Amino acid sequence: MMKLNSARMAWHDSLYTRRDSQGAVLQEMGLLGRLVQKTDRMTNAAHAAHQAIAGRVQQAMDTLPPHLKAFGNHMYSPMATDDDKEQAEEALFRVAYAMGPRMYSKKFEKARYVAAGVLHRYRRMHQGGQSEGVDPCPNPEAFRGWLLKEHGIELDSCAWAREWDEFITACFNACNDLDKAALVPVSQAMKIMKEAA
Repeated sequence: MMKLNSARMAWHDSLYTRRDSQGAVLQEMGLLGRLVQKTDRMTNAAHAAHQAIAGRVQQAMDTLPPHLKAFGNHMYSPMATDDDKEQAEEALFRVAYAMGPRMYSKKFEKARYVAAGVLHRYRRMHQGGQSEGVDPCPNPEAFRGWLLKEHGIELDSCAWAREWDEFITACFNACNDLDKAALVPVSQAMKIMKEAA
């Protein structure tokens, strides 16, 4: 059954149905296009309770504007799509760019990849639901290496602090802001359900 420990976990769990075994998954999917009957195990009280709670959380998620829902899906949904990722990256870049100083065009293009890299880092640090993850790029060398490997973007190390520290900080701040805004309706729904219980 779904537990209401945190809004992050509720987001994930509302879109995830636990399976008891690999065999149950295969049974549900069917073999060679055959229809599959649901077993009693799949319609028990715990499953029904999970669906009821998940429905409330999903309803709360549906109240969000598209960019916040995409950000939340990219962060926590087990069914996140590439579209969710692209929308989350775009939302992050817009918010972070608005926080900082204007950039010349060459830096502006690289800044989009830097923002995508910060989102990757933020997601890895918070994806477990309790913010217990490890930063995959804990220093500038690792981050520059990741950008080169993933996007083919080479950033100079000589003026790293002057060129990028402020923008990277703005990106992390934007991630925090977007994350909190996306989780607000889920937190409110959880509070209502806990009070009703």
